[in-house]
Amino acid sequence: MTKRKSQHPDQAAGVNKASAADCYVQAKKRRRALMGKLGKKSIALLSAAPQRTRSNDTEYPYRQDSDFYYLTGFTEDDAVLALIPGRKQGEVVLFCQPKDKTKELWTGILTGPEQARARLLLDEAYPISMIDEILPSLMDGCERVYYCMEREPAFDKRVSGWVQNIRSRVRMGARAPQEFVMLDPLLHEMRLFKSKSEIALMQTAADISARAHKRAMLAAREGRHEYHLEAELLHEFMMSGSRAPAYNSIVAAGANACILHYIENREPLRDGDLVLIDAGCEYDYYAADITRTFPVSGQFSKEQKALYDIVLKAQLEAIAVTRPGVPWDEPHHVTVRVITAGLVELGLLKGDPGKLIETGAYRDFYMHRAGHWLGIDVHDVGSYQRNDKPRRLEPGMVMTVEPGIYVSPDNHKVAKKWRGIGIRIEDDVLVTKTGNKVLSDGVPKTTGEIESLMAQRA
Repeated sequence: MTKRKSQHPDQAAGVNKASAADCYVQAKKRRRALMGKLGKKSIALLSAAPQRTRSNDTEYPYRQDSDFYYLTGFTEDDAVLALIPGRKQGEVVLFCQPKDKTKELWTGILTGPEQARARLLLDEAYPISMIDEILPSLMDGCERVYYCMEREPAFDKRVSGWVQNIRSRVRMGARAPQEFVMLDPLLHEMRLFKSKSEIALMQTAADISARAHKRAMLAAREGRHEYHLEAELLHEFMMSGSRAPAYNSIVAAGANACILHYIENREPLRDGDLVLIDAGCEYDYYAADITRTFPVSGQFSKEQKALYDIVLKAQLEAIAVTRPGVPWDEPHHVTVRVITAGLVELGLLKGDPGKLIETGAYRDFYMHRAGHWLGIDVHDVGSYQRNDKPRRLEPGMVMTVEPGIYVSPDNHKVAKKWRGIGIRIEDDVLVTKTGNKVLSDGVPKTTGEIESLMAQRA
């Protein structure tokens, strides 16, 4: 078995030459914007993600570090990016693997410094073997070093070594940096706001994922297993140009749906049970994140429908308030109010809804937040707070809205007919200038729509 360690940038999933070129143009704009925030006498350093060992001498499929990809579009490992605002000789310098015909025979075509400089729109590029010789000179005279500290201990050690190199030459006139600053807040604030090209990729990821969810619904029937539905998801992902799911797919039948991050996906499907699927593909590094819950038989029971309709109402009302100027956590508070009132109406909770919310009694059935940022990472970066208060939504942000109700099979406070029912409904929502757009609306969501689709099964 041979190992494939790297991938030519233009060979990434779903990337044609036109979209790759646009990726590099967008990355150049982002670098320029970031350097405008750093100021002169600063240097920012980013490292490519290392290879990850899966077993013995085999690696997991390589995925570039999200920040590194955001600023370069480069998909190879063993690389370092340096940004030096105001440097006359060139502000953007990349160190990467050199061309090597023997290595390329085994692990794939390498871009090499010369092509990387031209293709990625950089100022300079050098072989990674020269980094210890060149980088200290780039850092010399810089007062501040920005980088993502403590993310990769090996890179922390290298940065420390380069600084020590400069300090060892202070008597010769070298000037070592005096300040180390976390790069994450600046860079992640940029990533929080999606450009038109990013939104287009996220829409494609959502469309592929929507088709995959429908495919899984149509494949569900008693006697099959959770992993059969996972296979349907993966088939649609791959056939549509996605090379991987954005996260481990959750295919949870029956009481397994009450385990929030269930990923074993090996139990049989049984008539009378619901199946909760939380799955989304990654397309050109951008994630989708969709959850639907549907009956194996194709028909919701009375109890299932009653709980499902509460979750759906909570989600629809939460999406309705997802708009500019609203605190990011207001959709969550909406779902809590709707779900608590609904559970009281059904008798699963007893008491005044307001007091039940105040005491947190609803958390026996709804124990997670209603959403998170979405982008290159499925749980994307970006602060949720501003001045110790929930930040307000702005156009270009993308978040999930995913309320749920989970009645544990061990919850003996409720009638047996409710136990073991787990329901979650999740969509990807873009905040627009005038409100919002649901990127993942291609999947049936009401009980009627779901039953109608499943009635088409062969």
